[in-house]
Amino acid sequence: MDTTVTTATEENVWGGGNRPLGASYGKLMMWFFLVSDALTFSGFLAAYGFSRFKFIETWPIADEVFTHFPGFHGVEAPMYYVAFMTFVLIMSSVTMVLAVDAGHKMKKNAVIWYMFATIIGGAIFVGSQAWEWATFISGDYGALETKGGRILQFVNADTGKRAAIADFAEVIPGERVAHEKKNGIWYYEEGTRTSYNLNEVVAGFKANSNIVIRTETILPDVEELKTSDRPKDVAMAARFEKEVSNIEGIGEKAVLTREASLSKLDDAVMVVEGANLVRNEYGSRLFADFFFFITGFHGFHVFSGVLINLIIFFNVVIGTYERRGHYEMVEKVGLYWHFVDLVWVFVFTFFYLV
Repeated sequence: MDTTVTTATEENVWGGGNRPLGASYGKLMMWFFLVSDALTFSGFLAAYGFSRFKFIETWPIADEVFTHFPGFHGVEAPMYYVAFMTFVLIMSSVTMVLAVDAGHKMKKNAVIWYMFATIIGGAIFVGSQAWEWATFISGDYGALETKGGRILQFVNADTGKRAAIADFAEVIPGERVAHEKKNGIWYYEEGTRTSYNLNEVVAGFKANSNIVIRTETILPDVEELKTSDRPKDVAMAARFEKEVSNIEGIGEKAVLTREASLSKLDDAVMVVEGANLVRNEYGSRLFADFFFFITGFHGFHVFSGVLINLIIFFNVVIGTYERRGHYEMVEKVGLYWHFVDLVWVFVFTFFYLV
C-alpha cells in the first residue's frame, strides 16, 4: 500500500498560497486580536451611549467637567487639555507610520528616532490621562447629594459662574473624633473626610444671599412644554417657571431661585467632593463609572503599547531586525498602536464632544 503523503505547495488560499491574505502568521494573529478588541470597545461605547441618552436630562455637560489645564489653576479652558492629549496621540501615530516606512527601506537610524518619538508621545498621553484622572477624582467645586442621590451644585447669582463650597462655607467650631481602635468592637474606620460637613455648607449658604443652587436637570424648551398635549409636560413647565431663574437657558443646567434653593437644601444628606465609583460631584454617578472604566481600559492599552514599543525599540537599537533582514515586528506593533489611536478618536467623540 502506498502511504506517501503529498503536501500541497501551490494551493491558492485567499490568493496568498500558504500565507492567507499574503500576510505572515504574526500579522494575521495581530489582526485577529485587533478585531476582537474592537468588538470589546464597541460594546463599552454602545453601553455608554445607551446610558447617556436614557438619562440625557441629568447627564453632566463635558465642557463644564473637563475645564482644567496644568499650571493654570482657576482658568477655565474647556476641552483644551483633552484636545492637546488627542493631538499628541495622533502625532505619535504619524511617527509610527514613518518608523514602519523606514523599516521597509532598512534605515535603522530613522526607525530608532521615529520609534523614540512615538514612545515619548505615548508616555505624554498616559501621563496626561493620569493627571486628568487625579483632577477628576479630587474635584474643585464640591456639591451636595440628596436623599434620592441627586447632585446639587452651587452658583454665584451675581456672576452666573459656579461657586466652590470653600468660597462660602462657614467653619463651625468642633471636631469629629473617630473611635479609637483600642475600643475593640466599637471601633469603626472612618472614610475620607470632606473639607466641610453638611452643617457648615448649609450655614454658609444661608449667610450668603448671592449663592443659589444648580440642579442636574438640563433645561428643555419650556415654551414647547407649555403647548404640549401631555398634562405632565405642562405641569413641568409651570414648575420650571416658578423655581428656575435661567428659564430661557435651553440646554443648560437649571439654576434655582433663592427661595427654591433654600427649600432644596432640606433634601441634602451629605457633601460630595470629586468623583469616584460611588459618588460624583459633577452629576450622574454613571458618568464617572463609564469615565473610569472606558478611559482606564484605553489607557491600559496605551500603557501596554508604550512598553511593547520600548522592547521593540531596544531590539532595533541592538540590530536584531537588521540581522533578520526585515522590520516586520515594527510593522506589527505599529498595527496595534494605530488601533489604540483609532479607538481614542471614538472615545473622544463619545465622551467629550457628543
